[in-house]
Amino acid sequence: MNKPTERIVITGVGITAPNGDSLAAFRENLLRGVSGVERYTIRHVGDTLAGVCHFDPLRYQKRKDLRCGTRAGSIAVYAANEAVREARLDWAAVDKTRAGVYLGITEHGNVETEHEIHEIAKYNYDIKYWSHYHNPRTVANNPAGEVTLNLGITGPHYTIGGACAAGNLGCIQGYQQLLLGEVDVALAGGVSESIQSFGIFAGFKSQGALAEHPDPTKASRPFDLKRNGIVIAEGGGVFVMERLSDARARGATILAEIAGYAVNSDATDFVLPNPERQSECIARAIARAGLEPHDIHLVNTHATGTKMGDIQECQALRRVFSAACRDTHYNNTKSFIGHAMGAAGVLELAGNLPALQDRVVHPTINVDDLDPECALPNLVLNHPKSATRLDTILNTSFGMVGINSVLIVKRYQP
Repeated sequence: MNKPTERIVITGVGITAPNGDSLAAFRENLLRGVSGVERYTIRHVGDTLAGVCHFDPLRYQKRKDLRCGTRAGSIAVYAANEAVREARLDWAAVDKTRAGVYLGITEHGNVETEHEIHEIAKYNYDIKYWSHYHNPRTVANNPAGEVTLNLGITGPHYTIGGACAAGNLGCIQGYQQLLLGEVDVALAGGVSESIQSFGIFAGFKSQGALAEHPDPTKASRPFDLKRNGIVIAEGGGVFVMERLSDARARGATILAEIAGYAVNSDATDFVLPNPERQSECIARAIARAGLEPHDIHLVNTHATGTKMGDIQECQALRRVFSAACRDTHYNNTKSFIGHAMGAAGVLELAGNLPALQDRVVHPTINVDDLDPECALPNLVLNHPKSATRLDTILNTSFGMVGINSVLIVKRYQP
């Protein structure tokens, strides 16, 4: 594969996660073992568990914006503004025609439609009570569009529907658009408002894949023998991405460099993953980065806490990473926050980015009895671990209908 001549870097990170509304808080809680999963009640399903964000939406929006917009849009606006602030961009001086917004989503529109049907049911389904904001709220580009309205961006914006692989896809799209010269600043990542939809909870429950546990903080337990499903979460993460030459010209702090990526499809099943296709996606990303498997020092796994999904991902990882990969560590972020769907990939990568500086791998929590079929060498469990080498991070994100995405970042070196 021909490597691009331009180098693309991350200069700012904005997030809201169930256990932190800034990268610093998120990272601290990952190292301290603090879960963000709590008890949650939603119509038609009743009492359940979820990863709920507690950011202040009025920090960057007015009450009118919240009435007109969506939860996903609000999450996106918060994360985008935080990313711009953390990147120390002089936003007033940025050419807004040369800025783009690329956000991955699992789905969009279900939440608003469910809410509207619930409301008009109170009035015998009289459609005069249907909100005139419904159409702009439910168009698929809404979360990215709300960011452009908030930040005055007149460059391109769109969302990328990629199921649970979407967070990586948003970042990959930003990377590609910068390489193509379409934009100079990319706000890229993913968002999820999934906990607002009873249909998502009901769907996983009907599949027998909705996690249950008397202690909410222990419900999300990938790799554990007693894992029993997914904890649904909301959240969002946005990276400021720039060409290296532009970032250096303005004296930006460079957090990481995009090294490689890959996307492929299973083409085998609506729900069950295909470990062979997953391993091919991982291997292709490593090759595109010009690396070998032993050059990857941290793999942040997608594992969601389902019985077969975790096992099959571990099978895929073993196909790529041999016993010779002694410096390769593995961890999982969903054990802290649940599955943030379209935001999962970017949130999970964001929480690991500081490891490029401090060389500390955050653990996978809630593993009391490791499933032997999920045993991986250097799988970091329950307590952080210092790594001798940590220059590269590989993030896996796999989604329904067989979409796989992998993104690799590395320590920036001039």
